[in-house]
Amino acid sequence: MTANLGPAYTRLWSATALSNLGDGVRQTALPLLVVTLTTDPLLVAGVTVAGQLPWLLFGLLAGAVVDRADRRRLVVLVDVVRVVLLVTLVGAVALDLTSVLLIYLVAFGCGVGETLRDTAASTLLPPLVEVADLDRANGRLVNAEIAGNELVGPPLGGYLFGVAMVLPFAVNGGTLAVAAALIFALPNIFAPKPALRRESRLWQDTVGGLRWLLGHRRLRVLVGVTGLFTFTDSAWFAVFVLYVSQILAMPAAGYGLMMAIGAIGGLAGGFAAARIVRLTGPAGALAGALAVAAAGQAMLGLTTAVPVAAAGLAVGSFAFGVWNVAAVTQRQTLTPPELLGRVTSTARTITMTASLAGALLGGLIAARFGLRAPILIGIPLLLSAALLCHRALRGPK
Repeated sequence: MTANLGPAYTRLWSATALSNLGDGVRQTALPLLVVTLTTDPLLVAGVTVAGQLPWLLFGLLAGAVVDRADRRRLVVLVDVVRVVLLVTLVGAVALDLTSVLLIYLVAFGCGVGETLRDTAASTLLPPLVEVADLDRANGRLVNAEIAGNELVGPPLGGYLFGVAMVLPFAVNGGTLAVAAALIFALPNIFAPKPALRRESRLWQDTVGGLRWLLGHRRLRVLVGVTGLFTFTDSAWFAVFVLYVSQILAMPAAGYGLMMAIGAIGGLAGGFAAARIVRLTGPAGALAGALAVAAAGQAMLGLTTAVPVAAAGLAVGSFAFGVWNVAAVTQRQTLTPPELLGRVTSTARTITMTASLAGALLGGLIAARFGLRAPILIGIPLLLSAALLCHRALRGPK
């Protein structure tokens, strides 16, 4: 699947698949580990907050760090540090020395590492493939992320935890170690140019990157609409488990089934994205993805039939997969290499913030107006964004 893009890309894809598989395993197992110590809902939810909080605290600065560093070596260093954190947790679990505080520290430390690793890793692709192959290469990377984080990792994490509490964290450490070795084996072409190794402060570099992004019409719209898309998606997904049980009247296993359907839809979108972009152009693909996502949400919000809801979920996830590939490719194509870390970290920070805000507002809207409301309220927002995106991305850069 990756050989025709070159051996270096194959190593990058394999590292991406392994690291995301480990992330999916860990993110499922950490809350399960907390539950063995406490059933306080606030403390259980806290482990998820601890893992996501670093994006809000350090996400913007991570881009400036990435633009100053050798990105290949930075990814390797971060993965090694995360392996050390996981080995510490494995030792604590094996010796029955686990505490909620230690779990929070591991989740937070891995989260800090993700802000650097994910930002740096997303900048490794452009030098490894031809510009014409970026959309195809990004599609396969996005699919590796979806498969690891959503389709394979979570159920595997739950299964391994049931076998032995140390297993998911040991597996996560192992996948990260192999991923670090694969990244280290990439060509040594990722050091910043000497002219970029200046003595300015990180915050000055960060502000400079933000100013450049705000001055670029296409990227400004692209990043903003990505945040809006994530916001609308998170708003209904935050209460989706209740939608499945109360609106669709499905048993508990139905939620897992619907999640799998969504992941498969996302994988299909990732596979099809390159062909769609080449048929319609980037503007058509991105605007079309927003319109198709609106149609998927309409199917979810206006039915009580399980087959229709499943189809709507698959359609919406397909659109999100296409959007992710096309948007990342546009960002990599339009951004100068020396700014790619900062632009990427800004986009990811906005996405994470929008995800948290969408989940919070979605819960509030559902509590006040019912479980369908967070789904239906996103439809006009997505359609308006589709028009804006089509006009902005067809115009001059």
